[in-house]
Amino acid sequence: MTETMTVEQARELLLARIERMPAERVELLQCMGRVLAEDAVSDIDVAPFDNSAMDGFAVRAADLAGATAETPVVLSVISHIGAGDWSETPVGPGEAARIMTGAPVPPGADSVVMVERTEPVSGDGGTGSQVAFAIEPALGEHIRKRAEEVCAGAVVISAGEMLGSAAVGLLASTGHAQVAVYRRPRVAIVSTGSELVEVAEIPGPGKIRNSNSYSIAAQVLAAGGIPLRFPIVPDDLDATREAFLRAARESDFIVTSGGVSVGDFDYVKPVLEELGELTYCKVKMRPGNPQTMGSIDGVPFFGLPGNPTSTYVGFEIFVRPALRKMQGLATLDRPMVEATLTHDVKKKQDRRYYLRARLSAGNDGMSVALSGSQSSALLTAAHQGNCFMVLPEGDGLFPAGTSVACMRLDIDEGIPL
Repeated sequence: MTETMTVEQARELLLARIERMPAERVELLQCMGRVLAEDAVSDIDVAPFDNSAMDGFAVRAADLAGATAETPVVLSVISHIGAGDWSETPVGPGEAARIMTGAPVPPGADSVVMVERTEPVSGDGGTGSQVAFAIEPALGEHIRKRAEEVCAGAVVISAGEMLGSAAVGLLASTGHAQVAVYRRPRVAIVSTGSELVEVAEIPGPGKIRNSNSYSIAAQVLAAGGIPLRFPIVPDDLDATREAFLRAARESDFIVTSGGVSVGDFDYVKPVLEELGELTYCKVKMRPGNPQTMGSIDGVPFFGLPGNPTSTYVGFEIFVRPALRKMQGLATLDRPMVEATLTHDVKKKQDRRYYLRARLSAGNDGMSVALSGSQSSALLTAAHQGNCFMVLPEGDGLFPAGTSVACMRLDIDEGIPL
């Protein structure tokens, strides 16, 4: 076991042991935000037939050569075709077919003229009418061609792509009522500490509410996982052992909060060493120097500190990338940007700082300022911020006007800035 390591070393060790979840078939609407496990192939041409992109008239472009508002050309309407209809009646010289958006283009027609560019000469514009056309259409104008989007047998979406709402529509149009996606990891959330009470309780003397369980569960949901909130575990060796064994049986990943330091009642480290493997227990970062990584019966284990902000930061830096990798996602890191400090910031420790801050866009680019108190016991700055201001290892003063790196928390991984 390595006692203390850099953030990069700790992340590398954690991600090296993370394996992608197996695939499962789900109903189409359950695939949102998940990663496709196999190529999706279209069973038909899309569009399946030539169809009109406008309400108007299907015509032969040659019949309207030279047509203008001053010198319109009159055609006879021989049929009226709605969406869902199918007409075998061909459009011949001097003829047109009234057609609705999405309706199949009849034989003989090679263009569609919008209804706004026409005027009935006799009748109402339907079958049997005479209609004046004030425009010469281009060949193929306002016609969506068969197989314009995809041909039958072609790959519509490749394995490894994340599925969004447009992808769901594309899968639906190509015959996929169910799709194979990587399973969402079940994440056991175990909060330890005899000082904890449930959120519905008024804390008595020496007690605090178990906020970490909920903040971690919310972060698990945001990362695409399935949170399994366990009951509060008191500072007791046997209770800790029992909770960890149950978590290993019921989950794909274990996250704990509290009990990872070296206090007299911190049992996470000794129990993890007893039941499984402990890889490291400290990382050169602030907040959250005590971070514990290991496994129990092959289930990855990550122990976060008990202070709410330390828990929040540690999850974003370590656990979120691991959960994304488990779901087959290739992009694991939040976007990074450079921003100009609006005030002085001083750091004293030889650790990397992840300060809760807020980015703002201005005419001169991005600026950044701390979003509140940086106490690891307080979450208000994280709530009011939209990034981590990342300051490198080493002591130093970062005066106003300095360019600093910022990890954006308001933009998901893989989205270009």
